[in-house]
Amino acid sequence: MISDSTHMKGDAMTFSSKIKDELSRTEISDVLSAKAEAAAFIRTVGYITIKGLNKVEFEFLTENAAVARRIFKVLKAAYNINASVSVSKSNRLKKQNNYIIKIDEKLTKQFLKDTQIVRDNDINIMNFNYHVPEELTESDLCRRAYIRGSFMGSGSISNPEKSYHAEFVSNKEVQSKTIQDILKTYGIIGKNIYRKNNYVTYIKESEQISDLLALMGANNAVLYFENIRAVKETRNQINRVINCETANLDKIVDTSMRQINNIKILKKYKVIDQLPDNLRELAYLRLKHSNASLKELGQMLDPPLGKSGVNHRLRKIEEIAEDLIEHEKRGVKSEITKSSVKK
Repeated sequence: MISDSTHMKGDAMTFSSKIKDELSRTEISDVLSAKAEAAAFIRTVGYITIKGLNKVEFEFLTENAAVARRIFKVLKAAYNINASVSVSKSNRLKKQNNYIIKIDEKLTKQFLKDTQIVRDNDINIMNFNYHVPEELTESDLCRRAYIRGSFMGSGSISNPEKSYHAEFVSNKEVQSKTIQDILKTYGIIGKNIYRKNNYVTYIKESEQISDLLALMGANNAVLYFENIRAVKETRNQINRVINCETANLDKIVDTSMRQINNIKILKKYKVIDQLPDNLRELAYLRLKHSNASLKELGQMLDPPLGKSGVNHRLRKIEEIAEDLIEHEKRGVKSEITKSSVKK
């Protein structure tokens, strides 16, 4: 077995399915890039079955009809092989279709040699070569084709409306490393982890996922992805502004209530009318306009006063109120008025 294919959970995701359908319709530019794409399919959804002495069978297995169509086309373009296609129901609860693309048994050995999975006629599972032939990753077209085939066989991208996450899954570490290395040549940094007996190359940066879609040739998916990304960014910016304004409003309300409480203390002790004119005028304005900002209060004064000036006067009022309370705690009521206001 080349790969267990992981039965791609991504195919159940609308966005991944649409991407794979679009990729399945891209042009196969030349034989070498077709071989590169086939090499990726072999290493992601390809199975080898050894049947007795030196007898071997090879087939591809996928639950995605678009991927099955693409494999059939790629095999024809790369090796002029007309594979047989059959459909069966999976044993899982959802009873999805399994598409089986089988290579004629008479052609299998030569196919495995051509793809460099086996060398000479040595059909030995211990000697299978999972490394990708260098000539299939040298050119830009081949690298793009290999990534495209790898994604169609074992990749998924989550719906961008929910989260940003792309991944390739393989049961061979060399395949995961190859994908990571190729992506790196395009500035796309994938990270590798081992999860549930599989090697996973994943990407979480939204811009890099967009680059990955463009790299594979999924142009319609890029437009959709970028549109969603723009809407989400705008929504996030609006939320940040609202949160900031809400925080500022809360701060204004809290500050205003504290200032009003201070002024009420002055009224309680009949000190407010003994304040200097500039403090008394501001104290009454604050009581009358409880929701006004410092800037707005300053514009109501005659002459107008800047925000820092208003804040300074209100701080003086607060100090007087605190002094009054302190005197009360000490029981020095007779000195409250004089000592506090003079300060």
